[in-house]
Amino acid sequence: MKTFFGNGSGSNFGKIVAMDRFDSGRSLSPIRQAEAYWTALLTGDGVPMRSQIDPRGLENILEYTFILERIAPGLARFRLAGSHLNNLAGMEVRGMPLTAFFEPGARTQITDVLKEVFAKPAIAELGLISSGALGRTRMQARMILLPLKSDLGDVSRILGVMVSDGVIGATPRRFDVSDQKLRRVSDVQAPQKPARPSEVGFAEDQTDFKRPGSHLRLVVSRDD
Repeated sequence: MKTFFGNGSGSNFGKIVAMDRFDSGRSLSPIRQAEAYWTALLTGDGVPMRSQIDPRGLENILEYTFILERIAPGLARFRLAGSHLNNLAGMEVRGMPLTAFFEPGARTQITDVLKEVFAKPAIAELGLISSGALGRTRMQARMILLPLKSDLGDVSRILGVMVSDGVIGATPRRFDVSDQKLRRVSDVQAPQKPARPSEVGFAEDQTDFKRPGSHLRLVVSRDD
């Protein structure tokens, strides 16, 4: 059963990401769905608002989805989290920092990524690896971080998705970063709204239409 964001129990721009490292195409689908949903909310004003996020638009991927809140430069904690993240951690993750999912050696890198996401703002996509050990098999995962504005208008929230491949095994699972990609939000094109019929197509130029003159003469024909 899917959990609504876990309330149950719940600068490296341009670096190439090797998408084919992820074993299952199914596992990439929630990443792409979240990105498409977020992109559809883009406007000329840039980053979407947190208040625009409607769980009904993400209902197929809620178990992988989370919301982060910035609490300091480079530090963010979970405000909401889906059941998949709770399963990876072996506990409720709400209130925990994002760095809790990472090995100590990777936490500085995650801090730098968060700074970029909030400050640029930017979209971050990460490839993750959790090494095998007693009671655990080697696991791959992917994460996407999509910036959001708070009600105050500052970029201090993140819509994220984390999906893993493989058996979770003993928890908590912690990860190293295998690859990352950062893209500025300004480089992402907002979807174009369809033009109204009056704007394009067969609309007539009203200025060229001349009304008939008012000096009309009635002509009467009589039969002889």
